[in-house]
Amino acid sequence: MEKKVKTITCIICPKGCDLKLRQGRKGQWSVSGNDCDRGIDYALEEMSSPRRVLTTTVALAGGNLPLLPVRSSVALPKETLFECLKILSGIERYCPVDIGDVIVSDILDTGIDIIATRSVQ
Repeated sequence: MEKKVKTITCIICPKGCDLKLRQGRKGQWSVSGNDCDRGIDYALEEMSSPRRVLTTTVALAGGNLPLLPVRSSVALPKETLFECLKILSGIERYCPVDIGDVIVSDILDTGIDIIATRSVQ
């Protein structure tokens, strides 16, 4: 059986190591090319369940800005990002808003909140 090989660039620190992942016969992945252990953890998570912090905006009414910048409180499963964006495109928040306010609680039943990243009075 031919081994599966994948190359990714680590985004955990500014070094941007080119990581080579090789899948063994039993399905486990081995990682090389990393300068630190964090690269190994990143690569293994990227292969099994990739996650991303979502940053976007929602409509804002009653303030001096038309849009409110928001982000997920922690990284979301990558496959949920587009569905989250659909939900957030239909949200309008009214002023005042404080940084850290929860805009959407437990989005898509993930246990992850969408929070404001700016205060607007």
